[in-house]
Amino acid sequence: MPKRLPLCLAALLAFTACSRREKADLIVHHAHIYTLDSANTVVQAMAVKDGKVLATGTNEFIQGHYSAAAERNAAGAAIYPGFNDAHAHFMGYAASLRTVDLRGTKSWEEALESVKAFAATRRSAWVLGGGWDQNDWEQRAFPDKTGLDSLFPNTPVLLRRIDGHAALANQAALNAAGIQPGQTITGGTFETKNGQLTGLLVDNAIDPVADKIPDPSLPELEESLLKAEANCLAAGITSLTDCGLSVPDMQLLDSLLKQGRLHLGLNVMLSDNEQNISWLVKNGPYRSGRLQVRSVKFYGDGALGSRGACLLHDYSDKPGWKGFMLKDRAYFEQQAARLAEAGIQMCTHAIGDSANREILRIYAAVLKGKNDQRWRIEHAQVIDPADFGRFGENSIVPSVQPTHATSDMYWAGERLGAQRLRHAYAYRQLLEQNGWLPLGTDFPVESINPLFTFYAAVARKDNSGYPQGGFQPENALTREAALRGITLWPAAAAFEEAGKGSLEPGKAADFVITSEDLMLAPEDKIPAIKILATYIYGKALYEAGR
Repeated sequence: MPKRLPLCLAALLAFTACSRREKADLIVHHAHIYTLDSANTVVQAMAVKDGKVLATGTNEFIQGHYSAAAERNAAGAAIYPGFNDAHAHFMGYAASLRTVDLRGTKSWEEALESVKAFAATRRSAWVLGGGWDQNDWEQRAFPDKTGLDSLFPNTPVLLRRIDGHAALANQAALNAAGIQPGQTITGGTFETKNGQLTGLLVDNAIDPVADKIPDPSLPELEESLLKAEANCLAAGITSLTDCGLSVPDMQLLDSLLKQGRLHLGLNVMLSDNEQNISWLVKNGPYRSGRLQVRSVKFYGDGALGSRGACLLHDYSDKPGWKGFMLKDRAYFEQQAARLAEAGIQMCTHAIGDSANREILRIYAAVLKGKNDQRWRIEHAQVIDPADFGRFGENSIVPSVQPTHATSDMYWAGERLGAQRLRHAYAYRQLLEQNGWLPLGTDFPVESINPLFTFYAAVARKDNSGYPQGGFQPENALTREAALRGITLWPAAAAFEEAGKGSLEPGKAADFVITSEDLMLAPEDKIPAIKILATYIYGKALYEAGR
């Protein structure tokens, strides 16, 4: 009997030591965890409890001080805070999953074949699609409706351009909306040729046609939203800002989150119509679980690709044309004063240098210098050199999408000319204004993949590695800035940095594990890096291969 005492004693001591360890729900160890705290600390392990980071440190410290039923040996893999897309269109992306995808088509003829094949697979009142970009075609002219009228003489068709600021409608769709040659609309154009409608609709001219599209059923909406979230999780996205929804759309998302059917963190900007603005002014910033509504998305001008962006001087490839603002200055001034009084965040789409100047001046008149209102300009794409300082002087947040630079670089010089191009997509210069810069994808306009955002920001190249040396490399971001740009800084742009965006005790245990280390991998390998797992609140919601 005495000979067995040491063994029993050892077991007792081991049990006692184990029982003294603090309980956690999950321990992740033998990892390379980028916490993105203020010191940019990298640790080996972390403990998670109740959906939040409990502690971080060395393997020995975490495993010695905490116990959990669930453990993950990361086997040396890199881990980052969950990717947070600062500018996306989640509801729009979900809707696009119900339509024909024309991204990557090399000609209008190829696009027509895709539409024809798509329409043959389903019975629907309308044929809808999007993603075409005439700048990708050998013939870069905008298409007209002739081919669509031939294929679909009686079925309405509406195909949105990749930026969403132009669309092509066939005659049946134009008839449904009652559009006539010579008709005009503020902030848009119904394009004509020889007195006849071509079917091309620019900016606000899309709305009368789009308003006639039948609403999808609730089951269709829910199915596409769940599929959209699955795709986000597979891309490492744990939170995003959805730029421009209606109150009913927001309430549907809120309902699905409360039911536990959706899991993403959603910061919703409401679109700028009176119903939405009145609701938000009355209800104030709204928070429910992982959903937040505290801002309104306004639309200053159109897009550069469709020549709707408002420029200070003529387009280089269209003399006599400067683009246009979608609403007059008085509207933006009135709404800025209204939102400031109500404590609501104002966010405005501005692409051209004239639009950016106009919105910057309107913001400055209300903000009056340094502040913490975090009013945003979405895209901030073309800036006159005289206007960069207005961002920093008034703490205005530029929210940018680096893949726009690498998508537009092939033709942007044709629109702007060499001199103006030097001050477009100027991300480093914009970063210097406030010391932080939220980055987004703008999906489905661009790919949903945040690693493409990261690569475009640091390399200034497309995914094939073009151009050698990068497009305007003086405005490339460091890898640390790019990583913060897809994690912590989007959280800050939504006033959520206290609860997410870095892996620090007390913050949400939203994190991503990748196949290679973003911070160390050869630059040209970054676009091919895979997401191995995506965790939200400490639960694995995506695992590669499952």
